[in-house]
Amino acid sequence: MEINKDLIAASSTPIVLAILAEGDSYGYAILQRVRELSGGRMEWTDGMLYPVLHRLERLGHVEARWEVAESGRRRKYYRITSRGLAQFADERRQWEAVDATLRGVWPALSLSVPPGYPAAAMPLPQGA
Repeated sequence: MEINKDLIAASSTPIVLAILAEGDSYGYAILQRVRELSGGRMEWTDGMLYPVLHRLERLGHVEARWEVAESGRRRKYYRITSRGLAQFADERRQWEAVDATLRGVWPALSLSVPPGYPAAAMPLPQGA
């Protein structure tokens, strides 16, 4: 299953903040953690992740520092700030509201979908 790019983009900030709330991390490790948490359904790229990290850094939600790994390679580590933790809490509340709404909508709409009929082709209820 391929996840819509709009959903990936919309969820990128809370996902990155949640991962950094677990502890400091660097780009490749964040990409691996997203893959792990999504069961392989979300395959982020560097080109998607780094603009998010840079934006979060500009907003003061994360801080970055360079470290040298045991391999001798330099890595840029990101750490969530107190401002980032507050933003993460706000993002989480918003996503929980969206999730609760969708969980309420799916059963109501699925009752009106005939078996074998694609739900996306169903007309929306009057006033929706």
